Amino acid sequence: KDPIAIERLNLMNMAKLSIKGLIESALNLGRTLDSDYAPLQQFFVVMEHCLKHGLKTKKTFLGQSKSFWGPLELVEKLTPEAGEITASVKDLPGLKTPIGRGRAWLRLALMQKKLSDYMKTLINRKDLLSEFYEPNALMMEEEGAVIAGLLVGLNVIDANLCMKGEDLDSQVGVIDFSMYLKDGGHSSKSTEGDGQITAILDQKNYVEELNRHLSASVNNLQAKVDALEKSNTKLTEELAVANNRIITMQEDVERVKEESCYLLESNPKVSKADGSADEHVLGDARKQLKEETQLRLDVEKELEVQIGMKQEMELSMKMLEKDICEKQDALVALRQQLDDLRSLNHEFSLKSQTSDSALKQKSEIISRLEDKASQLTATIKQLELRLRKAEDQCQSAEEANRLFKQEFGDKIESLQLELEQTRKQRFHLEMELRKERERRTIHHNNNSSGDKSPSSQIKTYKQHMAEIEKELQRVKDENVKLKTVLDDIFVSMPFFDLQISPFIEPSICKLCEEEDSITRPKNSCKNCSEIFCESCLANELPLPSSIQPEHVCNACHTMLIQQYSASPS
Repeated sequence: KDPIAIERLNLMNMAKLSIKGLIESALNLGRTLDSDYAPLQQFFVVMEHCLKHGLKTKKTFLGQSKSFWGPLELVEKLTPEAGEITASVKDLPGLKTPIGRGRAWLRLALMQKKLSDYMKTLINRKDLLSEFYEPNALMMEEEGAVIAGLLVGLNVIDANLCMKGEDLDSQVGVIDFSMYLKDGGHSSKSTEGDGQITAILDQKNYVEELNRHLSASVNNLQAKVDALEKSNTKLTEELAVANNRIITMQEDVERVKEESCYLLESNPKVSKADGSADEHVLGDARKQLKEETQLRLDVEKELEVQIGMKQEMELSMKMLEKDICEKQDALVALRQQLDDLRSLNHEFSLKSQTSDSALKQKSEIISRLEDKASQLTATIKQLELRLRKAEDQCQSAEEANRLFKQEFGDKIESLQLELEQTRKQRFHLEMELRKERERRTIHHNNNSSGDKSPSSQIKTYKQHMAEIEKELQRVKDENVKLKTVLDDIFVSMPFFDLQISPFIEPSICKLCEEEDSITRPKNSCKNCSEIFCESCLANELPLPSSIQPEHVCNACHTMLIQQYSASPS
């Protein structure tokens, strides 16, 4: 695979990510962007890398250099509207480097919302771009046209950028890949995680390749610095030799002057004769001194130039070292992010395994539940069949009950009426028997006091009493027969809904504790208002609340008799 093509693809993907992230974040922010906005800064860094890709190197005084300011200057010739931007960039104070001018041009074009138009115009003229770019550069291939099309989306962004020449010249363009790395928790699909890892690996390879290029550039600069130091050492040695020669010449001139003065003082005549010769020698010495002085000045100027070049080289070395350090930090951060992604991928694989096991367990539970559901459906069907059978039996029982009511309803009602009449007759007979007993008691008391009635009257009473007892016994026997018939009816028909008389209240007798039934109904005592059976409520006495005799229980009867006997009335 072609590494240049891989670099172009990586740069295009980074441009897509940066433009997409910038548009989304700007729309979410909802305000004008400034120079400190991190996604906007990263966008300019990515664009700078795209414009630098495949640039031809140009030899300058400081050595080889690459700058994308040259291609951007062509836009002024192709589009007259861009002349204003170019003039503004050239007039900015503090801009000293071509790269700073290129950065300022990009920012001004974005603020004018003309960046996509200018880039399309520039990419369409590949004949002019070939002067600045290699044939396989990003701006010369299809990736450049794709990036120019993506820049159209930036027209929705409003930016207000403050540009300072010093900042643009000294800015280090390093891509911060952490802004484009997504957390694995936001996506549950393993394919997206693999795509992220592939993108990070491509970015890592690109950064490593860029780091190798920078290392090669540093080595070349170091070799140039070494050569400059050697030449500087040679020039220093030559300067020292020239200084020594000048000193010796000055000493010779002084010595000649002293000798000439001595000769003039010692022999003025000779001096006049030899003056012309000495002047000629002195003129030659002065001429040689001027030449040596000029040579010294030239050497000093060259030395100053070499010192300036050395200082510039040292400054560029420092900047390169700083850039390398930042690249190494970015590489370390990328490696850390790659390790984090690997750990996240490992966690995802573990989670997928646990989710698969949990899914198997849930599928087994679901199969068990389905089996239980099938069993429950079978049981429900059986219960429905049994319910239908029970409903059929209930309907048949209701039909039998209805038929039984039709057949025996009248008979039961007649039996109940006969039972009530019998009960009333019995009650009246018992009352007559009780009254007769009271009369006999009163009569006996009268006889004991000396008033004897005839024996015929006693016999009549006895006969009357015997007849009453016989009648009472007959009523009791008939009552027993009726009870037997009713009990047989209740036993033979348990579903029969018998209508009980309203004066019978289902309860328990307080004295004998016998339960209430149709054959043995219960009534309340008129004195204490408690519930008793007929045998325990057979007595009658007049009460203070009523003149007529009322039914009272045995306990109330005994108590009232004692009260009536104790009272004098």
